[in-house]
This record gives sequence, C-alpha cells and structure tokens, in this order.
Amino acid sequence: MSEIQANKLSPANGTAIQVGDSGDTITIPSGATITNSGTANGFGETNTPIFAARRTSGQTLSSGSWTKIQLATEDIDTDSAFDNSSNYRFTVPSGKAGKYLISFNVAVASNTGVSNAKQLFVALYKNGSSYLQNFFDGRNNAYGDTFEGSASYILDLSASDYVELYAKYHDVSSGNGNVQSGATSFSGVRLSS
Repeated sequence: MSEIQANKLSPANGTAIQVGDSGDTITIPSGATITNSGTANGFGETNTPIFAARRTSGQTLSSGSWTKIQLATEDIDTDSAFDNSSNYRFTVPSGKAGKYLISFNVAVASNTGVSNAKQLFVALYKNGSSYLQNFFDGRNNAYGDTFEGSASYILDLSASDYVELYAKYHDVSSGNGNVQSGATSFSGVRLSS
C-alpha cells in the first residue's frame, strides 16, 4: 500500500477534487473524525417519503360507525405515494421500507342541542386493519363545540404496506359528528431504512 502524507490537497485545475473511481471503497478508519465546515451532499439517510394531507371541507361521521377520513388536499407528497382521490391512504413505495413517524389530528364538532355524552375514536389502520386506536371524550359537549384527538406513532413499514386514518363518533342520542375542515390532518415521514 502506498501512502501520501500532506496537510492539504488542492485541485490542479478548476475547483473540484475526486477521490477514487466509481465502484471503489474509500475507508475511514475507526477513531478518525470527519469535520465538515461546508455543504455535505450524499451522506446519511434521505428522509423521504414525506406526506402531509388534510381536509379542506367537512365530512359527516355517523354515530357509531367507523369512517375513513377522506383527506383530499395534499401539501407534501415527495414520492407520489399518498392517494388523495379514492383510497385516501399512504402506500410505502418500492425501496422505501423503514421506520416511519405517522401523525394525525381529527377535529369534530358534535351536533348541537344534545346534552348527552359524546366520544371520538380515532384509529390508524395498517394494511386494512386497525393498528392503533385513541379515544377522546367530549362529555357535556352540548353546544356543538369542537373537540379533537391527535397522536403520533413510529411504525416499521415494508414496501407496499399502507396506512389510513379512520374515525368513529359516538353520541348516545345518535347524532352525527362533523369532521372539521382545516383542523384534520394526516402525515408521515420515513426516519430510517
């Protein structure tokens, strides 16, 4: 093995230096430190896909029935993996398996003039089955006040796995709940492979 010792390498022409060729392995030994004072490109994880979707209009939740939240407005969808027109779900693209942070918020206004207990159940579905459920109590919400539930969870997802957001509203007087536009959202980001 040859060794070159120098305190600085500068390009002979132009402003770029290449180390090795395509297919080469460049080894940095244990205990060595790389200090970057500039811009680093191509290092570490790329935290995509990222998706963020929300409701921009109301949606009725019939009392006692699980209903898929239809999130038709996308703000971010780096890999075109969120279906905002028919299935309203995020599907992990090929080559993008990993640990994902999934977050959601569902806001509901109860029907007015009912003094009985109202409850909101929100479920994160994975591959068509309930994976995680949260329960939010809206007791004594007799005046149509908005109440909401939110949560975040880290899931290990494989390529072609999909996640969806469902909600169920319960009113002992069988009144409907109304999903609020502008306050109901669903998002996710891949944290690592």
